[in-house]
Amino acid sequence: MELRHLRYFAVLAEELHFGRAAERLHMAQPPLSQRIRDLERELGVRLFDRTRPRIQLTEAGALLLEHARPVLAGVDTAREAMRRLRPGEAGVLRVGVPPDTRPPVLRTLIGGFARRVPDVLIDLYELTTDEQLVRLREGELDAGVVRHPSDTVGLESGPVLRRALGVVLPAGHPSALGGTPVRLRDLDGASLVIFPRVMAPRLYDHLLLVCRDDGFLPGAIRHARNPDFVHGLVLAGRGVHLNDAPTAPLPDGLVWRPLENYSLAWLTSVVWVPTRHNEAIAAFADAVHESLTEAGHRPHDRPAAI
Repeated sequence: MELRHLRYFAVLAEELHFGRAAERLHMAQPPLSQRIRDLERELGVRLFDRTRPRIQLTEAGALLLEHARPVLAGVDTAREAMRRLRPGEAGVLRVGVPPDTRPPVLRTLIGGFARRVPDVLIDLYELTTDEQLVRLREGELDAGVVRHPSDTVGLESGPVLRRALGVVLPAGHPSALGGTPVRLRDLDGASLVIFPRVMAPRLYDHLLLVCRDDGFLPGAIRHARNPDFVHGLVLAGRGVHLNDAPTAPLPDGLVWRPLENYSLAWLTSVVWVPTRHNEAIAAFADAVHESLTEAGHRPHDRPAAI
């Protein structure tokens, strides 16, 4: 028994009129009559008494209707549940962003998404790259904004954007004087303030490898994720910090200088599970691209390593 035939039967049983039932089902009357005859032939019973001026359900038809209604209701419930599993279809898109995402980026991102899909609410979660990747694979997020290199195997990625890193230094540091880019080897032996490795292991290892290859071996490594704590450590002379150019003034006593080595950069993209891609995720990816471009990120000329 085909499900659609069962639905045709239920509608006709409610209307008891072929014309009205066909109209509800958005089909012509002759095909509906044929489908009902096919169902009766399959079941070996008459479901409707057509001898009267107004068709009536037979005893077999009334019994079938009792069984058909919960089946059709269950199918509708299942379809609604599956619909709500698709990103944005329930009216909410769950996305992750890095903890250090700056206010102007968030403002542009949220506004850009709302312009593109005004009927979908964006639900933002402040998560590290690895936290986002775990939640994406477990179905707890619909999309994420991650830093590369990272383990994105099995996920799909949008365009990778690049923003070069510089170094945050105490104002009295020798490398802070003058306006020339800082060479990493001139920082050799200084302590480095960096995010905890658990936040993004591949990125963490990549940054330290580039520093080592360019002559900067930190005398010590101190971990911090909160920007105020990072700046406090640098102000106290407990290390230097690698980051992109600030969008707001740094605390008094700190300066940011660009690096001579352009291989150090934030490489950022939107990622998602390929089978879940839809219009809402595409709108989110476009909004992220717009907001990061406004913040100074530029297209990366080669794929990010995973």
